[in-house]
Amino acid sequence: MIKTIICDIDGTLTEYIDSTKVKGSVYNERHIPLPGTVEKMREWEVKGCRIVLLTGRRESERKRTERELNRIGIPYDMLIMGFADTGRVLINDVGRRGECKAHAVSLPRNQGFNIFDWSEVGL
Repeated sequence: MIKTIICDIDGTLTEYIDSTKVKGSVYNERHIPLPGTVEKMREWEVKGCRIVLLTGRRESERKRTERELNRIGIPYDMLIMGFADTGRVLINDVGRRGECKAHAVSLPRNQGFNIFDWSEVGL
């Protein structure tokens, strides 16, 4: 069964950079992938999952963001820019047999993907 994965970038896929500790734009820094993120995203891509990346970064940072994602090898189908992470809510319906069709996973910042059992959400 093909799944759609919607994933944040900073602090989830790549190391979150504290803007108070960097001169200029934090997005000019090289992205550092977090443990297990590149491997897991590639695994999901091979399985046919649709990958949507969502970020609070401004649209003006798109080209730089795309270059860095490509450089570190994170696959994606769509990149949605400009959605601040002050609160995101996933809303979906329940399946015909009452099964949950949507999950939300909140990971500790900068910890990567290896700390979570992805089978809990069907991945």
